[in-house]
Amino acid sequence: MAGEDAARSRARAVLRIRSAALAIAVLPAAVAVVLLVGGATGRIGGAGWDALRWAVVIGALIVLLVAGGVAAVIIRARPAVSPTVPVAEQAAPELYRMVRDLAGRLQVPEPSGIELTPDCDSWLEDRNHQRRRSGRDGPGPAPGPAPDAGAEEAPDRAPFLRGMPRRAPHAPVLVIGSPFMWWMRVAELRALLAPVVAGTGPSADPDIAAARRFVRSLDAAVAVAAQGSASAVSGGGRDGPHRSGGPREPRDLRAGLARLLRKPALGFVGWVARVLLRGCRGHVAEMECAVAAAASERAQAVDYGLRIVAQEQVGLAYAGWDRLLTRVALPAWRIGRWPSRLDAGVVSALTELSRRDRLAEGFESRLGERPACDLLEEPGAVDEAASLLAARLFHGGPPRPGPDWSPVAWEEYPEEVVDRIWRSEAARLHRVLDELSPPRSDAQFTDGPAKATLAGVLDQLSRGGSEELAARISAYQQREECEEQQRVAAPAPPSATSFGPDGEPPAPVYELLPPRTGRELLTDHVTAMVCCAAVDTAGAAPGLDWLDGPALLVGGVRRSDLTRPILRLVEHGDAGPLRAWLTAVGVRLEKPVRLA
Repeated sequence: MAGEDAARSRARAVLRIRSAALAIAVLPAAVAVVLLVGGATGRIGGAGWDALRWAVVIGALIVLLVAGGVAAVIIRARPAVSPTVPVAEQAAPELYRMVRDLAGRLQVPEPSGIELTPDCDSWLEDRNHQRRRSGRDGPGPAPGPAPDAGAEEAPDRAPFLRGMPRRAPHAPVLVIGSPFMWWMRVAELRALLAPVVAGTGPSADPDIAAARRFVRSLDAAVAVAAQGSASAVSGGGRDGPHRSGGPREPRDLRAGLARLLRKPALGFVGWVARVLLRGCRGHVAEMECAVAAAASERAQAVDYGLRIVAQEQVGLAYAGWDRLLTRVALPAWRIGRWPSRLDAGVVSALTELSRRDRLAEGFESRLGERPACDLLEEPGAVDEAASLLAARLFHGGPPRPGPDWSPVAWEEYPEEVVDRIWRSEAARLHRVLDELSPPRSDAQFTDGPAKATLAGVLDQLSRGGSEELAARISAYQQREECEEQQRVAAPAPPSATSFGPDGEPPAPVYELLPPRTGRELLTDHVTAMVCCAAVDTAGAAPGLDWLDGPALLVGGVRRSDLTRPILRLVEHGDAGPLRAWLTAVGVRLEKPVRLA
């Protein structure tokens, strides 16, 4: 295929850059050898030549030492690994059979394993650096007839061109987005994965694999240099700071000297790696584009028509997954609870989205077909593991459940999350109001959280001062979040602070939403107070909207018309629209509200 040839050509260009860097590193040594041989044979002699010869030899040794150090950092640097949930073949035999059948039809090597990620994406990821470090190898090739010992293979022909569908020992891992497993049907997932699995062919090509390893090592070396320089500047180290009041030990001096030399050394390594990356950038981009084109072209023979429908579901899944994380999961994470069935929830969210959005109308009719999660032996356990990983990736929660980090089922969400959030925010609002209001004998919201009434909140906001109130609530929120982070960030064993058996570094935290402003926090707190009053005095109930998160149910129906009156009160001090809404619902303003 033209795409495969173009990818191999770009890969060889990357390898030529690697060879050029190696040649530059050994060039002084080659010159030194020529001068030494010339001096030994008497062809190059004289006092001037002797001085030049030894100067070149010393310079060559220095260059070789520096190049060896740079090469050691680049080789030993560990490329970043995506945090995933491994799925063993025993836990999903049907899924592995489907992928194996895909690889056979596409005539490419089978992926070495399958893992799930809490994201709406799928890709192949090389894990060979983990196997080399741990001394483990991937699964061996699938059983089959032994190749003819007398047959010679062309050195430039890769396995994916020979069309041998087997699980190669160093094949990449197939990473599948967990929302796809629950929302997509089996046939749709198969069509979606066809071009991804087809990418195992180019991954088995020696030139492409070597070029990717080189670029990943350079990228990892840049990260190592940046982290090492930062730790050297901060004075961190294994020995810790020198304690005052005692003699300074030689070990402390050696550690200080090592930190002093560490920053420039790692800075030089990072500079070399960045120079090489800049030289490879264009070739790597063209190589990956060619690989993707070749994989897409190869996959056209498998479920091509169904792939168009599957791609439509990708966009829908991404929209529903984003709403579920930001509107439903994030409020629970903030109070130390994590929904344990996020992937199952995405089906409800997307079904609701297809009912509301005309563009998605009719997509819920597919739900009668077999879902892809049926390919898993225990979908509930896999969903729970993916949900916990999502909480850590998108919120930074602990890696394991605990007293302050417990799972919550969807049927418990209204009482355990929604009502708890409303009560705690209403309590915080009244603490701030108590600070701003002078004590009165007939106060409606002083004399303890027992006299907290909605009437006091409306009176206070009607008199103005929402800016100061918003600032104080924001300060309260930040202080409580800092205290919570310090309490949760207790010392943990190494296995609890990393992913996988090889001790990968902790996963990064991806912020789903920017921090809320003081005005937004004030609006949320007033909304919480109104909802608490409606629950306590008007028979309303906390509820869950799959697309909008916490919801107020009045007579079993969600009331979505509360936002505008509250904004009118917060921004303009006009309580009229909100009072009219409360009267229509039957909320008693003067009755005390139960707080957290």
